[in-house]
Amino acid sequence: MSLVSFVQIKNSNITEAIDNSLRLINYSLPRDARNIVIKPNLCYYWDYTTGETTDPRFVAALIELIRMKISRNVNISIVESDASAMRCKYAFKMLGYEKLAEEYGVNLVNLSKERYDVVRVKAGKIAFKIMVPGIIREADLKINVPKIKYSIERIKITCALKNIFGCNPYPKKFRYHPVLDEAIVAINKAMKFDLCIIDGNIVSGIQPRKLGLVMASQDSVAIDVTAAEIAGVNPKSIRYIQLAHKEGLGNIRFIPKGKPIEYFKARYPRKGFQSKLMGKAYSIAVKTGLSKKLGIE
Repeated sequence: MSLVSFVQIKNSNITEAIDNSLRLINYSLPRDARNIVIKPNLCYYWDYTTGETTDPRFVAALIELIRMKISRNVNISIVESDASAMRCKYAFKMLGYEKLAEEYGVNLVNLSKERYDVVRVKAGKIAFKIMVPGIIREADLKINVPKIKYSIERIKITCALKNIFGCNPYPKKFRYHPVLDEAIVAINKAMKFDLCIIDGNIVSGIQPRKLGLVMASQDSVAIDVTAAEIAGVNPKSIRYIQLAHKEGLGNIRFIPKGKPIEYFKARYPRKGFQSKLMGKAYSIAVKTGLSKKLGIE
């Protein structure tokens, strides 16, 4: 079983909460790391106050902790890729990451513009050719900073595993949607991240809500299981999580550390009937090919 921590942010001190979350899973940032990649969730142009994208203040707190624990001179890159209906150059600016990069002296990298190698990966019964950016392959430390969100897609929720799907440099990601579960697992097999820290300060659901949660684990499968439980979704019903476990990416059983998970489950803004209808509409769009025409991702 894998350790997963649950920490409540106190006095708006996000750096301290992240530090505590790592301590609870017995993780120390590697002192010899020199090139670090951080992958936030910047799936669209929604501001962090919606709970849909990673808060730049959360990433700033993580950067401060990295420099405190490792070195002031460590090279940090914040990475994202273009998507069907989103371009990094606009998202970086609109979501506050250009300002963050300037203030903290870090790099903003559009993975769709980077050099890459192609690797062959199989997930389930499907074989994929995955483009792996050099900056990810060569990084000493790779940190995944996702959000817990309901999805209108049939995958039900998105969190750690789905966030790495965004590392695929290929912009027209809707092409993977007919085999999305397998694609998520294949991309995670091709690009294994070292650490996952969830920004659960503001979360989305039927409405955005201040939850004040930081979660951490070295196991993306285990942390996705806990994220599903917090959001009120049975993780056994999420196919890509079960497939990821079967393919050896992580454990579906976890050991909780820190504040009881029930505290956050009781406060998470559960989705309503409208969200279920949106999910059914999305499934119909995929089956009929309408999602490709609309550029849905």
